[in-house]
Amino acid sequence: MQFGIIGSGSWATALAKILADNQHTIHWWFRDANSIRHIQQRHHNPHYLNSAYFDPSLLRMSTDVNEVAKNSDVVVMAVPSAYIADALSNLAPGALKGKKIVSALKGILPASNQLLNDYLAQHFDVSIEDYFAVLGPCHAEEVAAEKLSYLTFSGLDEATAGEIASHFKTEYLNTVTNHDVNGVQYAAVLKNIYALGAGIAHGLEYGDNFLSVYIANSADEMVKFSRKVIQGFSLENTSVNYAASVYLGDLLVTCYSLYSRNRMFGNMIGKGYSVKAAQLELNMVAEGYNASRCIYQTNQKLQAEIPIATTIYEILWEHLSPQEGFKKIEGWLQ
Repeated sequence: MQFGIIGSGSWATALAKILADNQHTIHWWFRDANSIRHIQQRHHNPHYLNSAYFDPSLLRMSTDVNEVAKNSDVVVMAVPSAYIADALSNLAPGALKGKKIVSALKGILPASNQLLNDYLAQHFDVSIEDYFAVLGPCHAEEVAAEKLSYLTFSGLDEATAGEIASHFKTEYLNTVTNHDVNGVQYAAVLKNIYALGAGIAHGLEYGDNFLSVYIANSADEMVKFSRKVIQGFSLENTSVNYAASVYLGDLLVTCYSLYSRNRMFGNMIGKGYSVKAAQLELNMVAEGYNASRCIYQTNQKLQAEIPIATTIYEILWEHLSPQEGFKKIEGWLQ
């Protein structure tokens, strides 16, 4: 099985490390040829996870996305959701025919307000049966440090999901399969919003007691939204364990971890930074920012009860002050 990776950020680099540790040849797309030359010469990504070293003989790096797709049986897409459409803009319409697609995105495409599977179906005729999502709880930094982590591979075809997952299993990474492909993607989107809110709460100097109540209520909101999503999505087995690692576990680590860029972004907002200043200071993509608007717009049709996520959207996009927003949230928590 030949693997391709589209993306060169921290999460793409972590996934490449996992595959390389299992001695897989990786067809790897980079936007910048200078990064390719650096890895060939110095054996690590110059911008992300510098501690992760690669055997260059396993890497087939290219700035041509069509070349990567052509040579891959499984194409892993690991570009931030805001930039994936641009990354695929030069990809030929039939380039993904017969390929298995693994989404490592953790957001919604903001320009079209779509999950990646819907975007790929519209533009590249990718069937949902050939689409899989890989999600945490799993931080790129801990993968680089080889600290035990877990990944969930979700797809309608659980047998194929399991086969793909087997190539990512290592001594420091366990894999789980799941069939709730739409639900896990929306859960990943929502947990970034709630983590951003957890950061705001920390910046406002709320304590651990409040944060635990905030996260418990956020988990409840996530379940309500996810159930609304799967109502219109036919599955043979609709039983979902929302306490599983891909739902609750990912929410917890993203809200609490010091590695969480969404938490860091929110912390700056809580301390009084403007959105623009926080973006410049962080110098990384915090998926929860765009996701908050996408979920708000999506929920205009679904009408799920998600007042916490809605308030985070209002703080980020409608100039509601963090102090006032969290006063509102205080009154809803149970």
